[in-house]
Amino acid sequence: MSPLLGSPVLGSPLLGSPLSEFAPAKVNLHLHIVGRREDGYHLLDSLAVFAGIGDWLTVSPGDGLTLSVTGPFAAGLEGESDNLVLRAARALAAHGGVEAAGRLVLEKNLPVASGIGGGSADAAAALRLLCRFWRLEPGAIGVLARGLGADVPVCVAGRPALMSGIGDVLSPVPKLPDVGIVLVNPGVAVSTPAVFRARGGPFSAAADLPAHGWLDAAALVAMLRSTRNDLEPAARLLSPAIGGAMDAVAAAPGCLLARMSGSGATCFGLFPTPVAAEAAARTIARDGWWVWGGGFIGG
Repeated sequence: MSPLLGSPVLGSPLLGSPLSEFAPAKVNLHLHIVGRREDGYHLLDSLAVFAGIGDWLTVSPGDGLTLSVTGPFAAGLEGESDNLVLRAARALAAHGGVEAAGRLVLEKNLPVASGIGGGSADAAAALRLLCRFWRLEPGAIGVLARGLGADVPVCVAGRPALMSGIGDVLSPVPKLPDVGIVLVNPGVAVSTPAVFRARGGPFSAAADLPAHGWLDAAALVAMLRSTRNDLEPAARLLSPAIGGAMDAVAAAPGCLLARMSGSGATCFGLFPTPVAAEAAARTIARDGWWVWGGGFIGG
């Protein structure tokens, strides 16, 4: 018997009932490149958190496995006949020994190729969702996630974590304070491989996180000021619009720290509270930009 098969997942509905799963945006509060493996993959050190905005994936009964995409950023996935959601679904079905069947609908609310883990979050949501829909035990999801991409494991967990290795090694972090965050994408997509190729300079040391956490947003920001995103200079060179977005975030009332997430082009700002972030987002809005403000989830 497959290690995924066994008793039904606790609390799962009857097979065939429509189900939905949230795929929140992943934000890298810092991102250090600490080395490079012989196979060319870079070694990372990053504090990853999740924002209260994301995509939604829904599944309902259907013949075979299908995926349709809706939402404000659906056009960014047009022409993708085999994206990470379908690959995750097929991998899970093969591992669990079940038929890959279901009608998947992805509501794409996050910009594509934007440095906030949209595709990885969608794949992670597919693994969690289809484990419930096909009534499979979730024990092997972590192994499958690592085979789908370096960001997928942290997105499967869906809670703040320290990422190391190529991003697939996760360590727990102290509880985060109730911080507000604004996300801003200036309407451009950035190629992650291109950013890595353009990156220069030496490798960085891993960040020194406190063992007992942070009392408030100011303490978290004080620690983050000793860190950086090592991909930011290369991304800004390839896409100057990132600089404009970051300047707008930094100038918003109450902004404690402005930085780029992942390989860009999405930038973020940290604020004393989620309410302050929501208010700041309204002042940052521009035509052609995607802007959201709120708080962290999964802490």
